[in-house]
Amino acid sequence: MGFTDLRVVNPRVPGYKEDPEAVALATSSVDVLQAARTHDSLIEALEGVVQAYALSGYSREFGPPIEELRVSVGKAAALLALPREQAGGDIAFVFGTERSGLTNEQMNLCQTCSAIPANPLSPSLNLSQAVQITAYEMQLALLSGSAEELYSWQSRFEDAPAAPVAAIEGFFGHWEKAMIACGALNPEEPKNLMGMSRRLFARAGLKQNEIDMLRGICAAIIQSKKDRAGTKKHR
Repeated sequence: MGFTDLRVVNPRVPGYKEDPEAVALATSSVDVLQAARTHDSLIEALEGVVQAYALSGYSREFGPPIEELRVSVGKAAALLALPREQAGGDIAFVFGTERSGLTNEQMNLCQTCSAIPANPLSPSLNLSQAVQITAYEMQLALLSGSAEELYSWQSRFEDAPAAPVAAIEGFFGHWEKAMIACGALNPEEPKNLMGMSRRLFARAGLKQNEIDMLRGICAAIIQSKKDRAGTKKHR
């Protein structure tokens, strides 16, 4: 989900970074695992953090106020949008152990208790599931607050040049001939096929390479590739 600052407190397996199971489960994020920082206590791990969200399925009598996770990530995203000197530090999402979750003492080190709205009859989630859901919600909150996407490759196909008006009009002429050739358009009674086609392709925001592809399809409809063979060279 794009986050790399992983801090592990008092791990059960001291050499967890090289543990075969941990490496296998890390999939494409082994770099995050290898860069994880290990701490003896939670308060040590929270150094530099100004807002800590403790993940728990229920409220503690004397713990921090509880709120839905989506509310928490919205506040976290707003805090991260501030200049560093104004924000004052980092934000953190804190997760307890698989078996027992966070202790009351650990909860008290956090400013907010964030809950994932699961089934009230079964509010507990596996640790890995809770981490993934939280990271996903945080990613969405960051994306919705920015005009830029988190990963450059998500828009890797948007750099293709848009088709100029002349190219689009040339395609529509070719499209009309193809529709007549295949019998979809009767030139004597054209009805609304071309108008509907224009609206359809206008919504697509055609790129030049897409125009080239569509015109290739039109050419194949009008005359098969076999019949066209050698015609360009002859002309």
